[in-house]
Amino acid sequence: MRGYILRRLLYMIPTLVVISIVSFCLIALPPGTFADTVAAEMMSHGQVDVQTIRSIEERYGLNEPLYLQYLKWISGIFLHGDFGTSFIYNKPVSELIWDRLGLTLVLTMTSFVFVCVVSFPIGMYSAIRQYSLSDHVATLFGFIGLATPNFLFALVLMYAAFTYFDQSVGGFFSPDMEAAAWGWAKIKDLLAHLWIPVIVIGTASTAALIRIMRANLLDELFKPYVATARAKGIPETRLLVKYPLRVAVIPFVATLGWMLPELVSGAVVVSVVLSLPTTGPMLLKALMAQDMYLAASFIMLLSVLTVVGTLVSDLLLAVLDPRIRYR
Repeated sequence: MRGYILRRLLYMIPTLVVISIVSFCLIALPPGTFADTVAAEMMSHGQVDVQTIRSIEERYGLNEPLYLQYLKWISGIFLHGDFGTSFIYNKPVSELIWDRLGLTLVLTMTSFVFVCVVSFPIGMYSAIRQYSLSDHVATLFGFIGLATPNFLFALVLMYAAFTYFDQSVGGFFSPDMEAAAWGWAKIKDLLAHLWIPVIVIGTASTAALIRIMRANLLDELFKPYVATARAKGIPETRLLVKYPLRVAVIPFVATLGWMLPELVSGAVVVSVVLSLPTTGPMLLKALMAQDMYLAASFIMLLSVLTVVGTLVSDLLLAVLDPRIRYR
């Protein structure tokens, strides 16, 4: 197992390099550069300073071929841990990322726990009580969660929180707690505001995992080996946990690999709607302005989460399923 983990960690390097090349090229695919964005903004004010535009191109190397820009960026990451300088903010990209990464991780991991805690028992209960009232209710809410756009759900919860709970909406903190030092009061204020984005971001993934868990457990409950175990007099709870649930949980765990990046990427629009100081709005602004280094660094962060999440998912599968052995 240790050899397998080491090989997977080594495979991550070429995988991330290929992802970085593709993402860098896709960001540069739209016509124009950041200098053109600045020129268009100047033109809207009635005057374009050609010298300023040229100095921007020379400073950030925008007049160089695309492959040279990429090599400069990727070599800085691997050799010095330098993600470059943001065109928009004129600050190191690493500084901008770390400033917002903490609250982004809090939101993502809380949403991840919410999805796992809610989807697993509901999916299991819906399968055991097939076609019951609770199964129909879970199915209804699952379809609503899959069909409702996140931004619309966010607006509905914001209205409900403000109207019925008299709670300030938008952001992670109340206005009087925004600049306060960290303590129990600020943590409580964070938790009071965190439930809205967690529910909004986690609803779609929760609904999908409920359907996955229900379908796979139903597929196992009516197989001959379950009927044989039941005929031998094994208690129903022990039978469920020992046999069909162990098999049905495998697709559930396999799905966790793509959940982390999906939660982070799904938080972009929600963060804009709820005015959350996460990496999402900054990524959107970087893409719109063609801030190459900032946007590509965020995409690389999502890629790392995807690769790590897949590795963790594979290792959990090996623990849960004795038929899976990695050599």
